[in-house]
Amino acid sequence: MRFQILGPTNVLDEDGEQVPVGGPRVRALLTLLALHAGRIVGAEQLVEGMYGPRPPEGVANALQSQVSRLRRALGRDLVEFHPAGYRLVADPHDVDARRFELLTAEGRQALAGGDPERAAMLLREALELWRGAPLADAPHAGAAAAALEELRLAATEDRVRAELDLGRHRELVAELSQLAAAHPLRERLRAQLMRALYGSGRQAEALTVYEETRKLLDEELGIEPGADLAAAHLAVLRADPSLGPTHPPTPGTTHLDAPGAARSAIPSPGAASARSPYRQGASGQDAGGQGAHGQGAGGRRGRQGLRAQLTSFVGRAEELAQVGARLQDSRLVTLIGPGGAGKTRLAIEAAGQEPGDVCFVPLAPVSDGDGVAQAVLAAIGVRDPLLNLHERPALDPAARLVAALAGRELLLVLDNCEHLVAATAELADHLLAACPDLRVLVTGREALGITGESILPVAPLRLPPAETPDPLEYPAVRLFADRAAAVRPGFAVDAGNAAHVVRICRALDGLPLAIELAAARLRTLSIADVAARLDDRFRLLARGSRTALPRHQTLHAVVAWSWDLLDDDEQVMARRLSAFVAGARPEAAERVCGLPEEVLFSLAEKSLVEFVDGRFRMLETIRAFCAERLEESGEGDTIRDAHARYYLDLMLAADPLLRTAAQMEWLARLDEESDDLDAAVRWATESGQFELGTRLLAHSACYWWMRGHRVSSANLAAALLAALGETRLPGLEEEYAMCVLIVAWAGGTDELLRTRLEEVRRLLPIDYLPVRVEFMMMLLSMFTGPPADFGAMEQFYMDAVVGLSPWKEALASCGHAFVLQLLGRTDEALDRFERSLSGFRAIGERWGMVLVLSGLGALRQLQGDYRSALALAGEALTLARELGAVTEIAEGLCRRGDARTGLGDLEGARDDFAEAAELSRRNGSMETLAWALLGLGLVEAERGDHEAARALLVQAREVCPDNWFSTEDTRARIDAAMTGLAGEAVSER
Repeated sequence: MRFQILGPTNVLDEDGEQVPVGGPRVRALLTLLALHAGRIVGAEQLVEGMYGPRPPEGVANALQSQVSRLRRALGRDLVEFHPAGYRLVADPHDVDARRFELLTAEGRQALAGGDPERAAMLLREALELWRGAPLADAPHAGAAAAALEELRLAATEDRVRAELDLGRHRELVAELSQLAAAHPLRERLRAQLMRALYGSGRQAEALTVYEETRKLLDEELGIEPGADLAAAHLAVLRADPSLGPTHPPTPGTTHLDAPGAARSAIPSPGAASARSPYRQGASGQDAGGQGAHGQGAGGRRGRQGLRAQLTSFVGRAEELAQVGARLQDSRLVTLIGPGGAGKTRLAIEAAGQEPGDVCFVPLAPVSDGDGVAQAVLAAIGVRDPLLNLHERPALDPAARLVAALAGRELLLVLDNCEHLVAATAELADHLLAACPDLRVLVTGREALGITGESILPVAPLRLPPAETPDPLEYPAVRLFADRAAAVRPGFAVDAGNAAHVVRICRALDGLPLAIELAAARLRTLSIADVAARLDDRFRLLARGSRTALPRHQTLHAVVAWSWDLLDDDEQVMARRLSAFVAGARPEAAERVCGLPEEVLFSLAEKSLVEFVDGRFRMLETIRAFCAERLEESGEGDTIRDAHARYYLDLMLAADPLLRTAAQMEWLARLDEESDDLDAAVRWATESGQFELGTRLLAHSACYWWMRGHRVSSANLAAALLAALGETRLPGLEEEYAMCVLIVAWAGGTDELLRTRLEEVRRLLPIDYLPVRVEFMMMLLSMFTGPPADFGAMEQFYMDAVVGLSPWKEALASCGHAFVLQLLGRTDEALDRFERSLSGFRAIGERWGMVLVLSGLGALRQLQGDYRSALALAGEALTLARELGAVTEIAEGLCRRGDARTGLGDLEGARDDFAEAAELSRRNGSMETLAWALLGLGLVEAERGDHEAARALLVQAREVCPDNWFSTEDTRARIDAAMTGLAGEAVSER
């Protein structure tokens, strides 16, 4: 099939017969698909092209209905569905608009190659494809239609040039007169008319055309004639022979109406730019962007508006390369990002690297949309027109811009357009459609949202981790160091100040403007003082460059500018979202903030939040500003209460799933939520919401234990218990007991904790089976001690498994195995361990498997079967690493170290114990740290270094918790080892 859209939309079959398509909506849909034949067209783009900017409700169903009708007309296989939209399965050569573009490109190549006869033939063939107004059946696709009309006019100009080269001056005068009258401000047509008149022996009329055009340009646009028209005028005055027929052409020359012609013969610009197949033919300049006298449309050329920068450009090499690449591939590139991210500086640097002409237009001073076009006119040097003496209707600014830029190869930089997005988008779309050689680089907080836009987010500078050996590897630190040295000569990042510099850069989110403001404070403050005052960052960073825009002079002003651009719902969402410490998933934000997720998406589009790994996050600087607005609104407590209750519901849902095959997925999910979970517990404690805080703590315990968050969780629980005092919450005995156990697992002991543990023993004896807080079944005996009668405990385990959940049943079998081992019934213990392992494997619970494998390994170690113990420790360690369970990893290393010691592999054992000690110190697992230090001491004793061994054993005894039943064996081993060393010392004497 062939598709015609250069006029009313038609479809022709293989025999050239017309295929009936259907009504207006179907024809509009086909037009839009044919315009992009072979490529996917987004559903939103189709809807806008069919219905305009305000589509009716239910438009998604309407689109599907029109697609179905079109498929019935053309065949289902020709209209493909894709997740991103729809595609017309057609060769571009079968669509007249695409064939027109290909033929005109070939014609221009022939013209550039010195073959005007072939060029004229190809361009005539291309223009004969037109049957009327393009895209006539898609009335809302005006921008695309305008672009095609511009290409048609450029192709006409190229065809005229080819025929002038062939000596057809007389035949062309009438046509060029009509074209010049229809497009009075198009200088290339006027220059061609002058050449045709001169070649027809009408030199005086050619000069009159020039004078009329010069006057018109001055009155309507306030500009002088461009390079081509001025060169044609000079050539007519000189009776230059190049105005006549030029076939065959002189090698290596071009001609007066050719792009960039400035005199009778200049070096040929060669083939069209790789950036656009239409650039050379439609342009009024040569490939280097420089016409006669260094001028073109608008009268001025070069780097307009680009100021020389006074500071070095730090840390954006990769982004600079990305912008350059995007500008090669796209005619519209938009840099988006939060305020202070460095978008303007990046745009200036990128524009400075472009080889052609550049015009920089600052839009920040423009207060309303009507001023955007005027600002661009002023920037490109087009002055206001003279008074209209002939009462002709004055051209509006956009039309004047099109006239000034239509034949000009230019990069237009529109900077800081976030407060004028709609007006900037409308103007950019209009100019790009009408000016094929124009490229536009935009900066702002949000994208323009028009077809063909290439969006490049500008993130803050890359930050170092809190501890790094070489902070200067990171751009944020390099920027601080550079700006600090400018205000305090001799400043350098070194071992003495690196921690402060890293803290400053991290606290300021890597925002270049914030970092520069902080570095400037070194004029009056020490680096330590700057770092210490970051909690009040808006007061600290309140003095910037006097020459900067007011909204860039302080950190507060930067964020306030973004805030003021939000509508009411967006401001409500932004301030409420600040309750989230580490961002939120859309469903969480919608529930806590009480607004639909579409408002959140709008904040992301405006760079107030960023979307990272499924979560919407605020930079800490923006969050601090929004938190101030939340407090000012008086709804802070209400929102934080909603935040905490959301996390309670999350933990109630997640906690049981942590002990199933889904535990890996849920551990990862809770890792995302960890900071907010902690914040919710803190808020519940501080606000006196003790029931909420106690339940949150209790149902977070399994997650914290598996992830090794010992110290931080113990601190949270201790704060809540201190606030609770002697108050007890009826019906929450299990939750209260778990809070006490969380405090205990950090390893510290005091009289109050001992009293609380005794209380837990009374409330919940060792044979108590939890109902609500399932994970407490594992912890209870660890901290409250063994039963007085192991025989009775065995009976409990035998009875308890009846009716238990699979996880509790597997855990009970493991507990039974430990009891049997203590009773000396090893074979029965092994059987119970195996039964427990099978139970955990059946439900896919890795943590339980680690627990059982560790128990089996300990049993084999006691039996002296070190090889089996080594294998079991290795299997447990693999599972623990999969889980990321830090405590279990450290314990597995200790078990493997014990087995290696038994096998005589002292080097391997020392490595395992050393790694275990480091992990245990980090997460506060004092019992495992004591074990690791014991193992290291035993290794040193085996190596004969008794002094080192003794020091390690003393450390082990100091850190080993005294009040845990589970550390009783470790304490006994430490004491035995120290006694052995003492005996050896006596025998040596």
